[in-house]
Order: sequence, then C-alpha cells, then structure tokens
Amino acid sequence: MKAAWFENFGSPEDVLQVGEQPKPITEEGQVLVKLVTSGVNPSDVKKRAGSFPNLLDGGLVIPHSDGAGVIEAVGNGVSPSRIGERVWIYQAQYGRRQGTAAEYVTLDAQRVIKLPHNTDFDVGACLGIPAMTSHRCVHADGDINGQTLLITGGAGRVGYYAIQWAVMAGAEVITTASNSSDRDLCLALGAKAVVNHREEDWGQQVLVATSGKKVDRVIDVEFGANLPQILGCIAPNGVIATYSSTQVKTPSLPFLDMMYMDLTLRMVIVYAMPESAKQAAIEAISIALEQEKLEHRVTHVVPLEKISKAHELIETGGFGGCVVVSMESSE
Repeated sequence: MKAAWFENFGSPEDVLQVGEQPKPITEEGQVLVKLVTSGVNPSDVKKRAGSFPNLLDGGLVIPHSDGAGVIEAVGNGVSPSRIGERVWIYQAQYGRRQGTAAEYVTLDAQRVIKLPHNTDFDVGACLGIPAMTSHRCVHADGDINGQTLLITGGAGRVGYYAIQWAVMAGAEVITTASNSSDRDLCLALGAKAVVNHREEDWGQQVLVATSGKKVDRVIDVEFGANLPQILGCIAPNGVIATYSSTQVKTPSLPFLDMMYMDLTLRMVIVYAMPESAKQAAIEAISIALEQEKLEHRVTHVVPLEKISKAHELIETGGFGGCVVVSMESSE
C-alpha cells in the first residue's frame, strides 16, 4: 500500500517519506479501513518533531490519528455487516506506530465510527481531535445552559466546534479572533460578541461585551499566554478548560490568585479522556452530523505525496480550520 512515514525526528521535508509499505493484517476485534482522507493535527507534527523520544524505538511511524474511509474487512469478533460502512477514525496512532497517513489502516472496531452519508470524507478526517476535544472542553464540568463562556481562538480547529457545542447547549458565547473574516465566522456560528486577542487588554474587552459580567467558563487555546487576561474576566468558581499552550510551554501559575477564586483548571486531550467522555462526544457528533447541525471548516486539502506541506501548514499556522491529506494522487 502507499503510505507516508518517518524513521527519524526532524523537519517535514527532511524526514517524511512516501512510498510502499505492507498492507496491515486485520486481527481479532479490528477492522481494516481503506482510507480516503487523513487529518493532520498539532500532536501529529509534534510527534514527528520528537516530542515523544521513544516513539521510534520499534521502527518507522506512519503518522496521524484521525481519518475517514470505508471498512473493507473485519477481524474475528466484529460483525461482517460493517464491511462497506463509511467511517471516521480516531486514535489510530495513539500508543502504536500505525496511523492514517496511508491507503489502509487496521484499528480496534470501537475507534471506527459510522460516518453519515451526508458527510464528506474531508469532514470525517476532522472529527477525532477537533470535534471530540471541543465537546469535552464544553461539557466536562456540567450543564452550561444559561452560562457565559469565553472561547479563545474561535475560528481555529477546536474553537470553531466549541462555539457550536456551547450555543447548542444554551450558553452565551464570547469568543476571540484576530481578523474581520474570522470575526464574521464566529458571529455566524452564534457567538454574541468577538474581541481581538491581539490587543493587550482583550480581557477587559470581554467584560465590555458582557456589560461587566464575568464569564463562567473559558475554553482556551493558548493557556500560558492567555492566563493573565483570563484571570481578569473569569468569575469565582469558574472553569478553565485548555487543550494547548504552544507559545508558553511551561506556564507559571499565580496559585494564590487562582485558589482564592476557587477556580477549576481542566486540561484536555482526546487520548486520555475517559471512555465515557469519548462515547458522549461520539454520540453527540453522530446526531449533529445526521441532523446537519454542525458547520465545518476544512481550509487545506493536499495529496499524500505532498504530506510534508500539510505538516508545514500546521507548524506555520496563521489560519483557522482543518488540514486534510487525501489519498487521491494530485497527478
């Protein structure tokens, strides 16, 4: 099968290879998926760059955890009725070396979810990390109906879905964005107001948008950099759910300030979410897809042979939306 892989850590252009690899064998409890698309997330490029030093101890790695395609075969213990099913995939390259940047992947059947016929494979490749992370951030700490949520980076991969989950659940949403087009996207999704996180006092601008009422919860994309502003606009007993801190990798916590406010700090990553939370997210995603209640933002689709470009896009940033690798050749 055609696949992409790396055998050393480094830059995308230096270490990512595309060629032939053995087609995986379907074992008990697994399904074999013929992939159409593969989603690229920050965790994928961090792994390739060496964030998990022991990752290559067992040999080469086919990257990416998210993807979408069609079940071609099933192992013992899996109903043959699943053959031919359109599916989306999550956690393909978690705790193992075989991911979705290939024509085929085998995976435990519970990680392979039915994709409704009204949903494109491009979208299917964006559900695992972005949609599931956002659902967990929004719903992990109880009912939000009637609460005010601040979602930083509302036009980004996770923030875009978080706005929608929050609005569906009855929350009032304030979000941040850095340009007019992203601002318009957030408002179209149901945000009440959008502030510019490039401005030094954006936390105070949140309070202006809420007429002085502090927010109940924060869904945050840059914890270390954003924390000082968040502390100025979050209410006592509030919750900060964060899933990234790229700019400030080792944040310093003002412990007493946060303790006196009785704040809850939740860190979210799909791989470590409780199974009950994963299933709750999957059920919500399935219903929303079937009822066409979710908007999606796929901004880049590149062929497998140009996978290094996909990784470079994630590393460079500067845009919202998902990056998808297509198994179809550009030739």
